[in-house]
Amino acid sequence: MQSNVPTGTTAPLSERFTLVLLAHDQSTALRRALRYYRDSSFAVLVVDSSSRIDGSISMAFPGVQCLHAPEARGFGEKVRQALERVATPYLAIADAESFLLPQALEQSLSFLEAHAEYGVCQGYSLAFEAHADRVDYYLLDRKGCEDYSGASAEARLTVFAEDCPSLVNAVTRTETLRRSYASLPADFDSRLQEAGHSLGLVTDARVRLLDIPHGVNERSRVAKPCNPVGTAPGTEDLRAVAEQERMATMLTSASGMDDSALEHARAILKKLVERSAPQAGKLFESTWDSRRGEPIRRFEPTQYVELPFYNQAFFDVLAALEFLIHAAPSGQVQLRELEAVMLRQKELSRPQRNTSAEPLDEQLARAFLSYAFNQDLVKQLLGLMQAKGDTRYVQMLQAWDQRLKASAFENTARLFDATRSGQLLRWLEAREPSASEAQKVSQYLAARNGGPTFGILILDLEADIFKMQATFDSIINGYCRAFKIVVFTTGDLPAETTPQNVLHFVKVNESNYVEKINQVVNQIDCDWVVMAEAGDEVTPGGLFRAGLELLDAGQCQAVAMDEFQRQPDGTLADVFRPGFNLDLLQSNPALMARHWLIRRETFLKLGGYSREFKNAMEFDLLLRLIEQDGLEGLAHLDEPLLVCQAPPAENNADERKTLLRHLAVRGYQADVSSVVPGTHKIDYRFAVRPMVSIIVHGIGDLTALQRCLLSVLQRTRYQRYEVLVPTPTANHSVLRTWLDGQGHQAGRVRLLDIDAGVATGTLINAVSQEAKGDYLVTLAADSEVVNVNWIESLLNQVLRPEVGVVGAKLVERDGSIAQAGLILGLNDTVGSAFVGEPKTVRGYMNRLVVEQNCSAVSFACLMIAKQLFEAADGIDTALFDDALGDVDLCLRVGQAGYLTVWTPHVQVIQPGVLASTPQALAALREKWSGAFAQDRFYNGNLALQGAGFTLGPVRNVPWTDLLN
Repeated sequence: MQSNVPTGTTAPLSERFTLVLLAHDQSTALRRALRYYRDSSFAVLVVDSSSRIDGSISMAFPGVQCLHAPEARGFGEKVRQALERVATPYLAIADAESFLLPQALEQSLSFLEAHAEYGVCQGYSLAFEAHADRVDYYLLDRKGCEDYSGASAEARLTVFAEDCPSLVNAVTRTETLRRSYASLPADFDSRLQEAGHSLGLVTDARVRLLDIPHGVNERSRVAKPCNPVGTAPGTEDLRAVAEQERMATMLTSASGMDDSALEHARAILKKLVERSAPQAGKLFESTWDSRRGEPIRRFEPTQYVELPFYNQAFFDVLAALEFLIHAAPSGQVQLRELEAVMLRQKELSRPQRNTSAEPLDEQLARAFLSYAFNQDLVKQLLGLMQAKGDTRYVQMLQAWDQRLKASAFENTARLFDATRSGQLLRWLEAREPSASEAQKVSQYLAARNGGPTFGILILDLEADIFKMQATFDSIINGYCRAFKIVVFTTGDLPAETTPQNVLHFVKVNESNYVEKINQVVNQIDCDWVVMAEAGDEVTPGGLFRAGLELLDAGQCQAVAMDEFQRQPDGTLADVFRPGFNLDLLQSNPALMARHWLIRRETFLKLGGYSREFKNAMEFDLLLRLIEQDGLEGLAHLDEPLLVCQAPPAENNADERKTLLRHLAVRGYQADVSSVVPGTHKIDYRFAVRPMVSIIVHGIGDLTALQRCLLSVLQRTRYQRYEVLVPTPTANHSVLRTWLDGQGHQAGRVRLLDIDAGVATGTLINAVSQEAKGDYLVTLAADSEVVNVNWIESLLNQVLRPEVGVVGAKLVERDGSIAQAGLILGLNDTVGSAFVGEPKTVRGYMNRLVVEQNCSAVSFACLMIAKQLFEAADGIDTALFDDALGDVDLCLRVGQAGYLTVWTPHVQVIQPGVLASTPQALAALREKWSGAFAQDRFYNGNLALQGAGFTLGPVRNVPWTDLLN
């Protein structure tokens, strides 16, 4: 679009200059930026490449021109779109996260209007990074040459190469930028496009830098990317170098410049690409003072006073910007930190039933100091202070409340609702009983001798009274009253107590606390005990529900419950455990062995905790219980019991020692290693080397079959195996000729004649009769084995007497997860979680990297003892001949008392699509209705829709239904 406004006129600013804002999925930042620029009189054009546009922005800012360009994902593409629509003779470009100073834009514009020989003008900028309570500022531009006015492009490039200031945010003549983009290549990475933008401008026009502050750019938006043009320190990405060379050549060739200019262009592009805020020094930080309503700045030792930032006018501008940044948080670092801060505010805003707790107004005042932009918190605190009659505080809060409301931003409290921590709190609150439900449950328990009583054992080795207060408050705020609390503390005892008191204090030290715990459990009067640490918080309804569920559970000896864990950054994560899962317990005790409810009689029968394994005493106790009584009496309740600190992801020597001890008791000379810190991989070291028969099924494409066979023959270290290939006779000659060319290993392959179109179930049953092996492996014909020890890894599990079936991790050719064990009822069928995730991720509760039990695995790669397969009468061909025979087989083997194990240590390339038909699915649902109603290796609180292992819908506990 051509401009009709001549340069240098006194036309309105909106007819002379346009600020172009670039956005992509930055609704909050864009709204904040438009709020910041709304008092300026220049034109604003938004180019938004989000897949969905926020229509409310256009309504809130009717004078702004908005262009929805979802196809324009890169920087250069957005600029080209903008150039087609800008009608003013001058423009500047900014990201929605960053802020350019309107006064600086007007000064740069005035310079260009007064100096027709220049095409580009700007000042100096800083980089910023927003946090929950402060904004950090970093050096971005350095003082250097301010005038690139050489008559030729070569001359300008020679000088520009020394400092290479980015010109992305410069005020530019629109026609200059159009000419530049006419020769600027469009098929480069977005970051290289930004570098090319600056190089193209200095090639095409004279550039002037004014000694004024120009803007503050969000740090991540100027950070060096990892790919393709960014590299690790000290290395060079060859592809990136080649791309830079190509762009430099194209730009200089288009301008007819010589080889010396090409050298400078290369250097300029390299410097511009590496121009990275994270490499620059931090200059100062501005921490928001909630009482004063303004920032307090702290400067680093190194400063650059030659830059034009060190004046009160600029710091006043920053103060106003920081208010916007905190009132409308947008950056990833800021939002992540705010989740933890607002979680703490939410917890501090709860009224306490504990009379010794900190008063609510003091709690809220502390919350306000941590982040004053939570309007819900301000309103609650204001109401309390008005009731208290604190006039001075009320006046301060009222003024602040008005300032927040005048900002016209959404209440930041809504941000917390969308976070994981906010969702978990809301989910937990929905499970609390109503007043009438709580009364009915209490009456029901009272009529039954009060129900079971719980001994809450609290370990306070740091003598932290604040943590202990948080634990006490949570217990008092709960609905259960059938408890006794015993605190084992290294601090001074606040009172003389006995085991008969509801609250009992015991003095301990690092060397004797295990013995003291055992002594007290022997003395106190309770039915169940649970171990916790100071600072852990008991959920309001956890023990209340446990009391109901355990009334008639005389067979239970130990019960696991769920929990929420505070992560190192202060946010919450859910730990929704499956039903008892032996292999997951052994593989991941840090997440599976903590905070069990243990029947006191069982605790005493086992001799209590062991001092030898005091850093894994709960895990050791469970292993000893399994050694003594097997897997009976171990249960799980789908209800969070605690909010506690997440265990560190590190190897625990005591866990490994007691696991080795336990395995030795069970007769294994095993070895325990760790692939991922905090987890265990068990090598049972079986001496036997049984014969294994691999049954290839689902043969269609012979090329795919050949790939499958080749992977088995070339990648199988185990020597005692055969491969059975059932296929119509017509294929035999082709396959035999091919096998003859594959070396002596091909002699392991037996071709079996079978009619075309035979269903999978019938085929596997028939071929199993021909198998010479003691163990059968079903392997899909379109699969490829990956690791050479795949058979050993399968045997490592299936040779255990308690294991019936073992399955593998199926991955797509691109490395994404295709199948990782099967879950009954997932997406209204039988499905796998984590599908599409990179195979390198750890998954929910590390479940993609550790061995565990599951309900079923698929015939794509499944190992079972031939004797067990025959004892189970093979595959049920009457109901599941065409589909789901594998699921039914695993469930029948499980019903007979055997475990199905999924191992991530066997990887097979295979699409992982489970064969299913409506008839087979209906038959499976009818036959295994209980398993479909609740897969015991999943968790009832997790969603059964989508990718799996996500938070399920918010729903109430059916409290009155539990009264029976």
